[in-house]
Amino acid sequence: MTYFWVAIGSALGGVGRYWCGVVVAQRLGESFPWGTVFVNVTGSFVIGVVAAMGASLDWPWFPANHVRAFVVVGLCGGYTTFSAFSLQTLTLLQDGAWAEALGNVLLSVALCLIAVWLGYLAGLGLGQAHPG
Repeated sequence: MTYFWVAIGSALGGVGRYWCGVVVAQRLGESFPWGTVFVNVTGSFVIGVVAAMGASLDWPWFPANHVRAFVVVGLCGGYTTFSAFSLQTLTLLQDGAWAEALGNVLLSVALCLIAVWLGYLAGLGLGQAHPG
């Protein structure tokens, strides 16, 4: 059953990634991979929340191991785009856009670390507000 939830999460994450990437690129332009940065930051936040909450999400019909597999492996795995980030950074380097490539790396890493930390703190607060 866990594989089922991972598959559903991956499908939803992939569709969400594509949609967010398109929307952000339309609004901010395509000269810098803002869509990928946005997706990785928001995905990092979500994975931080789930990591902090741990097994506190446990319903009889949807056990904690399924929740974690659905969100962390499926949804966030399908949603976040580290491989796209890597390819876009390589393309920027190949195009001679060294400053943009460095900016992409620094922004993505720094913002995702901040997002996962904030998500973790939010998850701790949610876990305390709703003890399991």
